[in-house]
Amino acid sequence: MHSILIVDDEQSMREFLSILLKKEGYAVHTASNAREALQQIEERIFSLIISDIKMPGMDGLQLLQKVRKISPDTLVLMITAFGSTDTAIEAMKKGALDYIIKPFKVDKIKMIIRNALKKIDLEQENALLRRELFARNGLDRIIGRSPLMKSVFEIIRKTADSKSNVLITGESGTGKDLVAQAIHRLSRRKDNPFVAINCGALPENLLESELFGYQQGAFTGAMENKKGLFEVADGGSIFLDEIGELEPAMQVKLLRVLQNQEFRRIGGTDDIQVDVRIIAASNQDFNKIVEEKRFREDLYYRLNVIPIEIPSLRERKEDIPLLVNHFLKKVAPDRTLTITEECMERLCRYEWKGNVRELENTIERSVVLSQKDRITTEHLPRHIMEGRILGQSPKVDLPDSGIDFDRIIRDLERDLLTQALTKAGGIKKEAARILNMSFRSFRYKLSKYEIGQQEDPRKEEEVPG
Repeated sequence: MHSILIVDDEQSMREFLSILLKKEGYAVHTASNAREALQQIEERIFSLIISDIKMPGMDGLQLLQKVRKISPDTLVLMITAFGSTDTAIEAMKKGALDYIIKPFKVDKIKMIIRNALKKIDLEQENALLRRELFARNGLDRIIGRSPLMKSVFEIIRKTADSKSNVLITGESGTGKDLVAQAIHRLSRRKDNPFVAINCGALPENLLESELFGYQQGAFTGAMENKKGLFEVADGGSIFLDEIGELEPAMQVKLLRVLQNQEFRRIGGTDDIQVDVRIIAASNQDFNKIVEEKRFREDLYYRLNVIPIEIPSLRERKEDIPLLVNHFLKKVAPDRTLTITEECMERLCRYEWKGNVRELENTIERSVVLSQKDRITTEHLPRHIMEGRILGQSPKVDLPDSGIDFDRIIRDLERDLLTQALTKAGGIKKEAARILNMSFRSFRYKLSKYEIGQQEDPRKEEEVPG
């Protein structure tokens, strides 16, 4: 049954519409002003809101804008007095479904409402079909309607069937792995293996054996032949996550695979031919690491045939309400959860350093803490309530005489590295985690600034449990 909310400061109009729509079989709720309406919208989900435009305090246009933010799937029908059509047209430009002029005929408003709810039913059916379709190609897991994400979807669709290598870049938590999976599932290779490995998570010797496999007796413990991931992925795709973390020796070996589509197992003498599409990803700035000689330029060009850059959540904040509602349904599929306007605004304004992954974790935490079916600001972590929000930057006083920019940046980097080491008790891997930096990049920075060069090397491996 569809739920309808009537918002009007005139009691007679509320009662008239309520009686009319209840006879049509709808669940009807009423509110005498926009504030009261917002409270109800935060507590339950409505299919349709019928609101007068002219109301004391917050008017119908302001209410419309808030509804579009809190509950983007709810349709809004505006009621306006004769002679106020300009305002009604403005409302439609801001996302209203339609408007009706008072006085109106009963049959006309019944028809508009009936058509509106049919539109909802049709959209829900289409959404189900889209989910089923997207589920077959992986795009169902990538949420976004912003222009930036539409551009990403377009690149995925256009290039999925190509044989060319793909390099996906973007900050941590933006969903680079989901993009890689979508590319594979949309390609002709979809019925063959999709194999993924994080190049930054394994030591070089272990990474080599995982990628290329080994022959029996190649080293202590090699009791039998083992296929590497390139062999396993033959005919399909291999996803090399955090490719920027590869050590120089591994970069050379990977380059050979890219050039010749062949390799040798560790301890082997035979060249093994494979047909594998390489999809790589990294959160690093390749122009920088190539310039610093930490990544081979020829390997970079071999990988970067089809570049796909995933925008940060800060760059597509209009997608945050969609993501929030998606995660609410994902985390608690058996509950009908709503979120307060203040809570949604705080989420939309926060600067998400951890991007979509951080947002999903935040929503999951909030759902666990909420005893009712309503998420409020009290369920948000303190660092989000107190943290920096979008559009706010640290205050820097710039003197007329100018500054030594490079020196200030060097001093800031050196200070942050030292602070992180101190906070981590000298354990470098923990310090790198605190700075949200790869361990390899962290070690490079320490070497650059000659920090902690005389410390016990064992502290690189120790992580407090």
